Amino acid sequence: MNPTRISLGGPWFEDFKLGQVFDDAPAVTLTDGLATLHQSLSGDRLRLPLDHELCRWVTGRSHPLAHPTLVCHVAIGQTTAPTQRVKGNLFYRRLQLLRPVHIGDTLTTRSEVVALRQNRPKPGRPATGMVVLRVQVENQRNKPVLDFWRCPMIPLLDPEGDTGHADSFDDIPADIDLDLLAAKAPWGWRLSTFKDRVGRAGAHFADVVPGVTFAIEGRDSVTAAPELARATLNLASAHTDPGVGCYGQRLVYGGHTISLAGAAATRALPNLVTILGWRSCDHLGPVFEGDVLRTEITVDATHPLSQGGMVDLHALVWADRNDESGEVPVLDWRFIALMA
Repeated sequence: MNPTRISLGGPWFEDFKLGQVFDDAPAVTLTDGLATLHQSLSGDRLRLPLDHELCRWVTGRSHPLAHPTLVCHVAIGQTTAPTQRVKGNLFYRRLQLLRPVHIGDTLTTRSEVVALRQNRPKPGRPATGMVVLRVQVENQRNKPVLDFWRCPMIPLLDPEGDTGHADSFDDIPADIDLDLLAAKAPWGWRLSTFKDRVGRAGAHFADVVPGVTFAIEGRDSVTAAPELARATLNLASAHTDPGVGCYGQRLVYGGHTISLAGAAATRALPNLVTILGWRSCDHLGPVFEGDVLRTEITVDATHPLSQGGMVDLHALVWADRNDESGEVPVLDWRFIALMA
């Protein structure tokens, strides 16, 4: 054996321990280039990241708002060094944007292992386990900007192994802290200015009716999936190596699907101001390069604020692979947006 040869591939499920902390990912400064890449892959029409003048009038900041979904992608990418072997990310919980992030801000991320549970063995499949990570993100002023939990599924080195890990997930928050979001938003923004400058082109908060579903007729194809993963420091091998996993092709990073669902939401409600948080996000099935996605957006509830209000939205996404399987569900995402 060559003593100078070192294999690098990330930890196996057996290597994780409760309380482990991962905080050595490079800090990332959000740039116009990253924003342009995200825009080219999603086609999102959220106004503040696109319209720098409008953003200046509303937020009082000279730098445009970083798209909140791009912020999430960078934070997730920074957590993937320990989850390079991931087979799939099963869920996100209680993702809350604690303050706005603008182009030029620099993000650092800390992940802690808070629960471990080995999956029940399945015939013909190697052993796997679920690792729950608490993820906390700060900006260059050491101010918290993002807080959430995510659950990647990691294989065992020993396909017949038994770690005995059987932690309960009951302490993982099942829902978002709506009062916390309401207390922080809209951060002193001038939402009346947003409303005045945008005009009546589309609904504002007072016009939104709970229970309405927007079925977006225009579908969208998934393209350039590895590029988004690489640009956001995502090291999960399944997103770049078709030989990893059980599908025989690259698995699209789940956030890519979320970005396309978010873009559909801005078509349904073109006057969304920003996204404040995710109640939950469940990946119902794999997405592959070239899949054609269809999205429906439902208004679940509305919550008035002193200015405008928060809107509970529910995105369901189906993938069409042009084969005999027809459309298959791939995403169930519940999120909260701010409107004027």
